[in-house]
Amino acid sequence: MSIGLGLPIGDPASLLTWARRADALPFRSIALLDRLAYGNPEPLITLAALAGATSLVRLQTEVLLAPLHRTALLAKQAATLDVLSDARFTLGIGLGGRADDYAAAGVDQHTRGRRLDGQMSRLRSVWAGEPYGEGVGPVGPAPARPGGPEVLFGGFVPAVVRRVARWGDGFLGAALPVPMMDGLFRDVEKAWDEAGRPGRPRLVAQVNVALGPAPVLDEARHEARAYYGPFEYTDHIVNGLLTTERGIRDAVTAYRAIGADEVMLYCWATDPDQVDRIADAVL
Repeated sequence: MSIGLGLPIGDPASLLTWARRADALPFRSIALLDRLAYGNPEPLITLAALAGATSLVRLQTEVLLAPLHRTALLAKQAATLDVLSDARFTLGIGLGGRADDYAAAGVDQHTRGRRLDGQMSRLRSVWAGEPYGEGVGPVGPAPARPGGPEVLFGGFVPAVVRRVARWGDGFLGAALPVPMMDGLFRDVEKAWDEAGRPGRPRLVAQVNVALGPAPVLDEARHEARAYYGPFEYTDHIVNGLLTTERGIRDAVTAYRAIGADEVMLYCWATDPDQVDRIADAVL
């Protein structure tokens, strides 16, 4: 099982430092989350910059809110990033649930699931080199990974499980208790087998972390609360932040026991020394 590192969004200028430090350590992946009506850096542009600053670590969206994006442009951006990173790119995809993001994009939030399903059909055909539509040729470049970059679907509803089986390479569960994650992992594996897919899906778990003195932890909790906003699950997210080496190690052990291929440790504190602290705790 591998360990990934989620990058903070509170200080975009520090992300090159974060990426270089992570690349020098045995982290498998670095990841960035997505919002539109918020102050986070745009993830695809940022990961393109981080691709040039690294050579080993994988680059992942966790997760990109695909329905907010125009499909042809998203296909082109993802393929380009896959080429620039030498096939180190993983496209984590989700729906999100914030009305302001959809309002800013001019997209109907109530049709986002159907929109995503249509997007996935188009993305896969574009990455296979097929014409985009009548009177429209292929949208290049060809991705470095045949068939397109690795795709993980994030979420916790049955439709996500079905999307993994039909379109994806794996599943990403964020901030979920181990028993719930275990059930979702097994549902994904069952749907994968029933769809006749070869091999097995990649299973990824995400937990939120920060290590350090009280001011660092206070900053991390503030950043997480600001991002998630006034929603019913915000307190669960903030209170569930892992802030001790023992707590992080125990979480990694528990997710390994239910079959996680990777545990993403998503850090909400902006100090780049977090990279080494987290590495010392689990690597």
